[in-house]
Amino acid sequence: MSAYKIAVMPGDGIGVEVIPEGLKVLNRAIEASGAAAELETKHFEASAKRWHETGETLTDAELEELRGFDAIYFGACGDPTTPSGVLERGIILKMRFGLDHAVNMRPSKSYPGTVSPLKDPGDIDFVVIREGTEGPYTGQGGSLRTNTPQEVANEVSVNTWFGVERTVRFAFEQARARRQKLTYVHKTNVMAHAGHLWRRVVEHVAQDYPEVAVNYEHADASTIYLVTDPARYDVIVTDNLFGDILTDLAAAVTGGIGLAASGNLNVNGTGPSLFEPIHGSAPDIAGQGIADPTAAILSGALMAEQLGLDVAAKSITAAVEADLAERGSAKRSTSEVGDAIAARIG
Repeated sequence: MSAYKIAVMPGDGIGVEVIPEGLKVLNRAIEASGAAAELETKHFEASAKRWHETGETLTDAELEELRGFDAIYFGACGDPTTPSGVLERGIILKMRFGLDHAVNMRPSKSYPGTVSPLKDPGDIDFVVIREGTEGPYTGQGGSLRTNTPQEVANEVSVNTWFGVERTVRFAFEQARARRQKLTYVHKTNVMAHAGHLWRRVVEHVAQDYPEVAVNYEHADASTIYLVTDPARYDVIVTDNLFGDILTDLAAAVTGGIGLAASGNLNVNGTGPSLFEPIHGSAPDIAGQGIADPTAAILSGALMAEQLGLDVAAKSITAAVEADLAERGSAKRSTSEVGDAIAARIG
C-alpha cells in the first residue's frame, strides 16, 4: 500500500467548506480505482483566523515541514478583516517562492450543462501555463516621496532564462501530449527586454518539438480572441502577470470561476506541488453551506493526476462532467454536490 502525504490547508471563507468535499470525492475515487494507495492527511491552519489570534500566517518551520509532503491541497486565501496582502504574501506567495512553484497550470474546458456568457463559444478545451515565480510578482520595486504629489512608484519585472525556459518547456510537453498547438503570449512591442527574452526562449525550445505548431499573440489581442474565438487555443504559455489576467478571463468564458481548478507545480521534484480552486474565499457566502465544491473537486483530480493516480483522476473528471450535465437549476448544498459526485464513482 502506497501512502501519499497530503498537507490540507482549507484556509479562509468557503475553503473550509469545499476542501472536505474534495477529499471525500478523492478518497472515493482512489478506493474505486483499485489502486493500492491511500492518503495520509495533515491539517495546517493558514488563515485569517490564525492571523487574528496569533499574528502568524505560515511559519518558516511549517514551510520547511511541507517539503516532506507529496502535495498540498489548498482551499482559499483572503479575508476582508485583514490588511490587503498580509495573507496572500504570508501564505500563498510564501509557498510559491519557498517551494519553487515555477508553473501554474489551469485547464479551461466547456463542460456539458454549463453556460458560457458567449453566444457561440465553440468547443473550448485548452490549458494555460503561467510562469509562477518571476515577472512583476517578485516584490522587486518601491516608492519614493510617498504620499506627496511627487511620489514615484515602480514594480520591477524579473525574468531569467532559467525560469522562462522551464515554464516554456513544460508548456511544450503539454502541447505535444494534447493537440500540438502552442500560443505564447506577451507584449514584445512595448516590453522589449522581457518580451524578447521570452521570444528567444520559445524559439530555442521549439527546436526540440518540431511537431508542435507555435503562434505568438500580444496579450491584448489574446483577450479579444478569448472572447471571440476561445476554441482556437490548445496550450497558452505566458508570464506571471499576463497569466494571472488571462486565466480568470478563460474561467469566465467557460462557465465561471466556480468550476476552475488549478495547480501550482514544482517541476523539478524538490518540493510538493499545490492544488487549489481559484474562486477565492467568497466571504459573502461563507458559512452558509451553499458554495459549489466542483472546482475544489476538479483540483483534487489534478492532484491525483500529478501523483500518478491516473485512473482516480479520470473517474473524478467523468463524475463531475456527468453531474454538471444533469444538475440543472436545482439548488443543492455544498455537501449534497460532493455526495452526488462521489456517488457517481463506481
